[in-house]
Amino acid sequence: LSRAEILVIDDFGLTPLTGSEPSDLLEVLEDRSERKSTIVTSQLPVDSWHEALGDPTLSDAVLDRLLCNAHVIQMNGTSMRTKKS
Repeated sequence: LSRAEILVIDDFGLTPLTGSEPSDLLEVLEDRSERKSTIVTSQLPVDSWHEALGDPTLSDAVLDRLLCNAHVIQMNGTSMRTKKS
């Protein structure tokens, strides 16, 4: 994962991370930090990510690596799936 030019993490926080998942995510992000691009999509606002990640210390580390030099795009409105149905 550290070699991919772009890593896309889609629907982050759909379910809370458990066990070693938060530390695994931190390890991947640490390997990529300021070297490769990572795109994260989520229906959770960023201020709710601490809860999804569980451990406060790991959450701070993950968010630090994701948000440093990040372009955050917040979208509001109804889902495209709702509009199409």
